[in-house]
Amino acid sequence: MQLHETIQEVFGSAGALARQDGSFRPRAGQTQMAVAVAQTLEHGGALVVEAGTGVGKTFAYLVPALLSGERVLVSTATKALQDQIFARDLPILRKALGISLHAALLKGRSSYLCPYRLELAQADETLAQHPAQWRQLERVRQWAQATDSGDITDMPGYQERSPLLPLVTSTRENCLGSQCPQFSGCFVNKARRQALAADLVVINHHLFFADMQVRESGMAELLPTVRAVIVDEAHQFNETGVQFLGQQLGSQQLVDFARDLLKTGTRMARGMANWQVLAHDLDTATRQWRKLAEAVPPGARLNWQGQAPERLDASRWQTALQELQAPLLAVEQALRTVQSGEPELQRMLERCLGLHQRLVLFMQPPVAGMVRWLEAGLQIKVLESPLDIAEAMQPHWGPRLPTEQAALSDHHEQALSPEPERAWIFTSATLGADASLRLFTQACGLEQAQVLQVASPFDYAQQAALYIPPHLPKPADPGHTEALARFSQQAIARLGGRTLVLTTTLKALRQMAQSLRTALAHRDDITILVQGEGSKQQLMERFRQGSSMGDAGCVLVASASFWEGFDAPGDALQLVVIDKLPFPPPHDPLMQARSRRIEAQGGQAFQELFVPEAAVALKQGAGRLIRRETDRGILVIGDTRLLHMSYGRRLLASLPPMRRLASEAQFQQALEQLNRPPAG
Repeated sequence: MQLHETIQEVFGSAGALARQDGSFRPRAGQTQMAVAVAQTLEHGGALVVEAGTGVGKTFAYLVPALLSGERVLVSTATKALQDQIFARDLPILRKALGISLHAALLKGRSSYLCPYRLELAQADETLAQHPAQWRQLERVRQWAQATDSGDITDMPGYQERSPLLPLVTSTRENCLGSQCPQFSGCFVNKARRQALAADLVVINHHLFFADMQVRESGMAELLPTVRAVIVDEAHQFNETGVQFLGQQLGSQQLVDFARDLLKTGTRMARGMANWQVLAHDLDTATRQWRKLAEAVPPGARLNWQGQAPERLDASRWQTALQELQAPLLAVEQALRTVQSGEPELQRMLERCLGLHQRLVLFMQPPVAGMVRWLEAGLQIKVLESPLDIAEAMQPHWGPRLPTEQAALSDHHEQALSPEPERAWIFTSATLGADASLRLFTQACGLEQAQVLQVASPFDYAQQAALYIPPHLPKPADPGHTEALARFSQQAIARLGGRTLVLTTTLKALRQMAQSLRTALAHRDDITILVQGEGSKQQLMERFRQGSSMGDAGCVLVASASFWEGFDAPGDALQLVVIDKLPFPPPHDPLMQARSRRIEAQGGQAFQELFVPEAAVALKQGAGRLIRRETDRGILVIGDTRLLHMSYGRRLLASLPPMRRLASEAQFQQALEQLNRPPAG
């Protein structure tokens, strides 16, 4: 029996999944996707699947992967999804399928405790002067003696933004590799060995591209060479790749290097150079460089096509870069005189050379075909990247990687004997706005891939309604956010919370949050949560708790990452409010460069880029509302352009097929129905 035939049995009403879980019900879309994945694993090639919410795409690709007999790499967008697949989904499926396949979880270096850096931190006298950090360090030390994986997120009391984490974890820049004194106990090395021996490895997109860079540089690869790769949450794949295929230099990198230089030089080569002066000069030059952009609003991205980023003085900018070069050259000279035979000093020299190389790159005009910009914040960062990953990745979508083809060509002809073609599967709930999913496939160089769209099994016409308030001011009107807040607070009051408000800007987020808190201050039974007042995971858990905390429900006002990955099924969430159509920022350097390319080819950037991007983001936001077959809710979009502009019909068509509410009266009636128990 062929794999795709076995898959149909597994997902059938009497199959392995149904026998394992009495609540399992066959879903035509899930089976359709699983069969397509199985056929791709059997025959090779590239498959792109857009699977609507509720399809069950994770099982639809994991079951064929587990039964294929292939070594499989699964790449996800986030560490949280990695953990979910490895710790929850795989154990369930292994038990249901009756297999003992060996799986491994692999994250980047910064996710693992570094025993050597922990040792250095414990010996750091300056750290002992800070009691709170010293107590945290002691807790890390105790946990280090008991942990098997070294995964820092498993540590009790783990805090993602703890200033202690960089002191007890390593990065690509400061890792000593096989020359580390603690290499035998290295958790990263242990995780990689497990990955090399595993049948299925779960990684994330950042690690995927980091491994590709290492492999192409001629160094030993981080991940096992596999014939089958599955990319989940693929809508983030291109943007992640763009980061890795370019170059970047940030003030934080330079400040960290100056700090490490002082510590390492003083500890290992005291008296052989004036490390304090060298570190001070580099730190001072870095701070002067950063000051040039101190008037730029945090989060802004400045286009850089000439000698300097827009809005910055070109002469002062170039002078600041030259003044950065001098201390780097002085550090390089000092390290060359002392680094012989000392791995840590050798690594410091390599870091210095890498920083200098990137600085020289940014002192030159931008490379043709690349886009360059500055990102502002507490620190600044300059970046240069390709517009997308298509050109770099197209060779990889073939039967073998270029490096493998070169190696095989050194052998006899029979070494090139027929082998199953490499299989690539890409999937997400939101990949495009048309039947060809062109927004995704073109950016990734996958125009020749097989494309499959699987609709959600949810009955949106019964479960959800869409309302676009026609009386709201235009989105560009200064009074728009306040008017939407007034409209929303009435609905929130009737529902007793149970609302997610998604904004397109942080300014609107702050204004909406303040307005709702003021208007609903008298309601003790409603809790207003705001992005930034806790981690995403903490806010999501608090929102889900709802009435269990003594509240009728919560309201969460959020932006950015909350448009996706926020999951609150059931009665905890019954109203989603989106303030405006999520068009990409028109002044974003990458979007500007992509627009210029489209128009140079005779296309229309707004129709071919901005509208599809908005459609994908809108689908992601709307997808927060209905997460289960029993969920009910209303989606409110406070943007009348959907009703009056020519592109409004395209954007509405991209949404799930919810029933449309045509009037305020119908909206109020729908709210009232949500307050009643569901029929049956």
